[in-house]
Amino acid sequence: MFHKNLNSITERLGNSLKRDVLVQKTLYDIRDFLQVDRIVLYYFYRQWKGQVTAESLRDPELSIFGSTGADDCFNDEYAALYQAGRYRAIADVEIEPIHECHLDFLLSIQVKANLVVPVLVHQNLWGLLIAHDCQKPHYWSNSEIEFMQTQAHMLAMSPVLVNQS
Repeated sequence: MFHKNLNSITERLGNSLKRDVLVQKTLYDIRDFLQVDRIVLYYFYRQWKGQVTAESLRDPELSIFGSTGADDCFNDEYAALYQAGRYRAIADVEIEPIHECHLDFLLSIQVKANLVVPVLVHQNLWGLLIAHDCQKPHYWSNSEIEFMQTQAHMLAMSPVLVNQS
């Protein structure tokens, strides 16, 4: 009985580690392709509040991993837009028209430019895949946006997120 339980625990830990490695590798590849400072996977757990569950960083000092602080401007209206497939590309937070509370949030985490795409698991808004440039503006190309959307879709279809939803 003991060995059976130990094997079961070991298998679950192994699968969990494989999932974590898969997510980390995916985020690293996205960051490398986009040449940005930070990529985060943000998971909603209730009332559009959530947590950064994974990240890839150019500089470890930029980490916001585990952050449960959320953009207090995010509400049902924005959730509905992302649920419908909306993405948001902000090239320069200092010149684009952004709601003041959202701007304050972005500046608090050192964002100069960001690209946000929804992660839809079973057609439900699971979370967001977000690219941050923290050093300079970033004028997002159509191919970069499409790449991010594809990566979010691939993550959403993987057992990594499906089993967490």
